[in-house]
Order: sequence, then structure tokens, then C-alpha cells
Amino acid sequence: MKRKSIIAGLGLCVAAALSAAGPSNIIEEVAWMVGDEPIYKSEIEQAYQEMLSDRTPIQGDPYCVIPEQIAIERLFLHQADIDTVEVAESMVQMQVDAQLNYLVNNLGSREKVEQYFRKPFPEIREYYATNMRNRSRVQQVRAGLTKNLKVTPGDVRRYFSELPADSVPYVPLQVEVQLLSLNPVIPRQEIDDVKARLRDYADRVNRGESDFSTLAILYSEDGSNMRGGELGFMGRGQLVPEFAAVAFNLNDPKKVSKIVETEYGFHIIQLIEKRGDRINVRHILLKPKVSEKDLTEAVVRLDSVRADIVDNKKLTFEDAVRYISQDKDTRLSNGVMVNQQTGTTRFQMSELPQEIARAVASLQPGELSQPFIMRDPKRDRDMVAMVRLTARHEAHTANLADDYQTIKDMYENARSQEIVDKWLEKKIKDTYVRIEDGWRGCDFRHEGWVR
Repeated sequence: MKRKSIIAGLGLCVAAALSAAGPSNIIEEVAWMVGDEPIYKSEIEQAYQEMLSDRTPIQGDPYCVIPEQIAIERLFLHQADIDTVEVAESMVQMQVDAQLNYLVNNLGSREKVEQYFRKPFPEIREYYATNMRNRSRVQQVRAGLTKNLKVTPGDVRRYFSELPADSVPYVPLQVEVQLLSLNPVIPRQEIDDVKARLRDYADRVNRGESDFSTLAILYSEDGSNMRGGELGFMGRGQLVPEFAAVAFNLNDPKKVSKIVETEYGFHIIQLIEKRGDRINVRHILLKPKVSEKDLTEAVVRLDSVRADIVDNKKLTFEDAVRYISQDKDTRLSNGVMVNQQTGTTRFQMSELPQEIARAVASLQPGELSQPFIMRDPKRDRDMVAMVRLTARHEAHTANLADDYQTIKDMYENARSQEIVDKWLEKKIKDTYVRIEDGWRGCDFRHEGWVR
């Protein structure tokens, strides 16, 4: 089967998928030949439409930039063939499932996805699987080229000293924050009421009186409700452990699971299909409601804890986090928040939840905020929190003392690109390339394409 191309770094969003799905009136025409593989004009046009839909910036003439990018990918894939680079199929299928679930969630159903792509679902699945295999293989070849790159502090210093003044990055205001959070106590009666409703739904389905998906549409408090509670195929690691333990033990699609409690609330689950180590289920999620009274009591409790830290000096903030905080992500690290985008403890203000950003804005390093109510973005429920500003790094032009890691990353990226560019220069020279008339008059990034 002929490889289908994907430009490294382009993520297919729904808008891109829709543009790719549209009818094509382009006459099939070979624009480039790389080795024995053609690059068709239709491939270039489709990639261009996807970049427009995805709002991906294009530096230069798209009819020069895009075919060169596709040609580079072909060179990497050829090297992957030589090196017998393989991709774990289970990982590919997990990524494909995630992408297809995303499309179904946004478009509403599998049928609507098929309508937009004008292809049956298995063909759409294969399209994404091929793209993701290729992307992974390209990444592995690139990683292999730069795996022996060593960076010393001396290298970083020399690199920084030679940077032109206009290339030194400007670092915006960043803060480091510790978090202490508390979930309001939910009355036992509220939890019992939620469980009673779920037991009623399960009994109605098990007796054949109601359809599970209809009940999910009507009552589930999860984003999957409009799809009848269907989650799509997922691996065990994609589900919270309590949910996965019950879901993967289901065997009868006509029966409903026992009630499952997770950090998101209470669920009942129905099996749709098992496929190897992946499973597709429906669920109904109900969340016990937090009253204003519960929230107020949690604020009062945290206010008392704050007094013991600030006024009475009875305990430290770290002790309070260890004994009281209910935030799973920070409780074991003294409340220190980690930026998931960078892997560091530094956040730009826009990267923080807005309630935390507001609380931090008026603090000086070492100061502790008043308790405040915030929305837990992961669990979509209200909680009460306090934050302490650990450090404030004012906006500044990068320097080695404060921004060594940033500059080190810049140097590693630059050196890695040099290694890849040198490899590409040789690969282009050693590979048969023919560019058809009408596609040659370009200022390509890499030399050697036109001969």
C-alpha cells in the first residue's frame, strides 16, 4: 500500500479533518519524485487546506514549503525502512482511538464523522493509523540522529555569549506557587440520594424497561451524555483505576455494573465491546451537589488553618498541605504546583487557573492568600483553596543566572537541528529527486533538490 503523507508537527483538528473530507476536483498530477515515490499535487493541496484550517503559519510560498516538507518526511521514512524502525501497534491504536473519540465527541456521532470524510469508519481509522505510524517513525529516526549529542555548561555559556542581542529571548513574568485545597464535606443524604438514582437506572435497564443510552442522554452529568454515555475504545491506562477495574471485568453487554465511585463522582457502566486490551463502554455519571453552606463551612475551616499558619505559628504551610490538602497532584510535594506544559515549577500568569492567578497577583513571595472558592478544572466541581507565592520572577531579558535551562534548551535545539540538516544534506545528495516544471522556481530551505 502506498504511504500516505503527514507533515511532522501538524495536528489534525476537527476543522482540518473537515477540510480533508471535502470533495477534491484536483486532477492527479505528480509534482515531485523522491526515490521511487511520487508527491502528488493533490497531497500538497490537501496539506495546504489542513494548514489553513489549523491556522498553522506558513513561512514562504506554500507551494514551495509544503512539497519540501513532504519530501523531507519521505527521506526520514526511507531511512526508517533501512533501519527497520518499528512502532508499537498498541500505542498507535491508542492514539487513533483518542483522535477518533475526539472527532466523534465534537461532531456528535460516528455517522457524522463518516459523512464529513465521505468514507466508512474503518478507512478513516486506517488513515489516522498510517499517519501516526509515520509520525512516530520519523520522530524515532530524528531521535537516533541526535542521541549522542552532549551538552556541557561551557557549551551553553559560549552559545549564549555569541547570540545576537535581538535573538536573546524575553522572559515574561513568572511565578512559583504552592497550593492547599479542600473539598467541601458532602452530606451523607446527598450521596445516598445519588446512589439511589443510579440503582434505579440500573434496575430499569436490567429489567429491560429502559435503554441505557437513553437514560445517559437524559441524566448523565458527563460530556459523553449526548452520545448515550459512550466513551469510545480506550485502554486500561486511559481510565481512572476504580472505573477501569470494574469496566474491564464486564462480560455481559445486557447487564449494568455495580455503582463505582471515582474522583469525578458515582457511575454505572454498561459494556459495548471488548477488542483485545481495549474496551468500549457506556456510563452514567452523577455528581453529588455541593451546597453554598458546604462551601462556606470549608472556607471557614481553611480560614482557621490560615490563622494557625500566619498568626498563631502553630504549623507550617507544608504541614497543613500534608495533613489537610486533598489535591492529589500536589499533596505529596508540599503543595508545589508543576507546570505540565514545561515540566518546571514556573508559571506565566495566563497558565494558572484564573482564580489562582487572581489570588497570586497581590501577593509578595512568602505570603499566603485568603481562602477562596475555585472550580476544579479536572473534576468540574467547586473546591476551596489557599495559595502561597513561593517566588516571583519579573519579566526580563534572559540571562544565564536565572534562565539557564531555557538557554540550554535553545542550544540543544539549535545543535540538534544542525545535525539533522547535515544528515538531510547528504540524504538529498544520495537520493534520486525530480521536481517537475512549475514546481522548481523556489527558494528551498535545503540545497540540492534541483539538479
